[in-house]
Amino acid sequence: MSNNVYGIDLGTNNFKVYAKATGKTMLEKNTIAVVNKNQIYSYGNSAYAMFEKAPENILVKFPVVEGVIADYNLLQKMIFDFLEHRIKARIKNAEFIIAVPTDITPVEKRAFYEIFYKSKAKPKKVLLCEKPIADAVGLDIDVNEPTGVMIVDMGADTTETSVISLGGLVLSDLLHFGGNRLDESIISYIRKEYNLVIGQKTAKSLKETIGSALPGREDRMVVVGRDVLSGLPIEMEISSEAIYEAMKSNLESICTSIKMILEKTPPELAKDIIHSGIYITGGGSKLQGLGQLFEQITGIKVIPSEFPEESAVRGLVKIVSESKYKTLPFSIK
Repeated sequence: MSNNVYGIDLGTNNFKVYAKATGKTMLEKNTIAVVNKNQIYSYGNSAYAMFEKAPENILVKFPVVEGVIADYNLLQKMIFDFLEHRIKARIKNAEFIIAVPTDITPVEKRAFYEIFYKSKAKPKKVLLCEKPIADAVGLDIDVNEPTGVMIVDMGADTTETSVISLGGLVLSDLLHFGGNRLDESIISYIRKEYNLVIGQKTAKSLKETIGSALPGREDRMVVVGRDVLSGLPIEMEISSEAIYEAMKSNLESICTSIKMILEKTPPELAKDIIHSGIYITGGGSKLQGLGQLFEQITGIKVIPSEFPEESAVRGLVKIVSESKYKTLPFSIK
């Protein structure tokens, strides 16, 4: 492969781009602010800053929803504007390798392929790589070994639990919820229990600041919302215990998915997983106590990723750089 290679992970909340020529990885919010239906007003971090604050004539959109492309044209415009103008990429005849979720349809996978292949860049090559495989390589796991590895990738809209061996996926289960669903459950709970309406950004802040996957945390945080009864903005103190109660049932669903995959795992691979542990990654895995919760329900040690939001794109970096991984990516004709 030449040096004009880009590894790209298009998540719901963020998109990550690795440029082989510079060796740099860039992370940007996967958000677009639109005026006049399809004209991009702003994108990335600046568009996300407008979320829940924009006037009626500006629509803030997320072009990737539940792991699949929801707005093909806007996403394509944003990515190539970012590559050309923000990171000054030489996109003509470039090579692209894209991380894609496993449990999406062939048509949905093709959309990820065509967004680059059918672009003005006229790329030399476009390859796809299963995201759990990219995650594993990014976590410094040699996926070519005949050893079972389990990875739980908790993103914004999806949670993917996978077992990998010999460079391929043995089992995979995709749940259509992640960190955003936890935020929504916090919004609902706070409205029901406190008669307080809060926005998604406030819910996310509560989850990240005082949230825990286990009961017993004793922190508190003051938030501003709208009182349901008076209709006026008020301040209110929220406890960690309330956030735990709000998220509990959704966290149980993830635990059920992990147990289901473990029950289906062939005995020899299950033995490997008990020795090597369960790896957790993705932005949602940063929730305090999540690893301990998974350890409690499985009895298996959990290894959190050092760079949870970047593990897939870091894996793509290695896949394009090291010849032993050249069989992992694939193309669509």
